[in-house]
Amino acid sequence: MLNPVETIKILNKNGHPLSLQAGDIIFEKGQFGDVMYGIVEGEVGLFLDNQLVETIEKGDLLGQGALVQPDHLRATTAKALTDAKLVTLDRERFLFAVQETPLFALQSLKSFSDRLRKRKAQ
Repeated sequence: MLNPVETIKILNKNGHPLSLQAGDIIFEKGQFGDVMYGIVEGEVGLFLDNQLVETIEKGDLLGQGALVQPDHLRATTAKALTDAKLVTLDRERFLFAVQETPLFALQSLKSFSDRLRKRKAQ
């Protein structure tokens, strides 16, 4: 069974990871979001009002919320905390993966749920 990041790599047509340096902004709160990201290497921080609210690590997903919200807007700012490599998946391929690969959908939901539980425990 593939993890969600491996599934994204397969579905991503260009197949080239996005290379970031520590401090690079991935997206900003309020921006229109048309892709989600899988972390291949490194750590990404999610920020609200310049405050770090969550750290996401290798193997996890981010940005999928904008793909499922009607306005497609980002709820946080994402910034590379370390040098990182990410893979992207656009909304069309995301919907394909959810429809055609139920395990991808479940793993994406689990990722979101795990992060929410961790946040609630704080």
